[in-house]
Amino acid sequence: MNPEVKNVIDTYPMEIQPKIMQLRQLIFSVAKESDLTLRETLKWNEPSYLSKDGSTVRIAWRKLFPNQYGIFFNCKTNLIETFKEIYPQEFTFEGNRAIIFELDEDVPEQELKTCIALSLNYHALKHLPLLGV
Repeated sequence: MNPEVKNVIDTYPMEIQPKIMQLRQLIFSVAKESDLTLRETLKWNEPSYLSKDGSTVRIAWRKLFPNQYGIFFNCKTNLIETFKEIYPQEFTFEGNRAIIFELDEDVPEQELKTCIALSLNYHALKHLPLLGV
């Protein structure tokens, strides 16, 4: 784990840390399944994950909304619109940039892995009809 990322996650409340680590593990799992090289870094002081052919995925706790955390996508893409088409009921979306979870909410892992895969492969896939929503 990138030490800077670990330091940021360590500042999150104890009950949020395992939730953020779950999202992190899903991101790494998708990268492995897709045979992607992933770079872990900080963007806007949030854990961020980049692949060569993809769009950045970030994860963070929401200090202003302490019972929420989320996974954030590039708002200049059509990713969130695509996710809304595929999973209209499975997630709580925030605008065109995030999927937000409540602390006591179960994360639909398989569905979220699909979203992560679309983001980490975005530049290779963006010409496809569904991502042109």
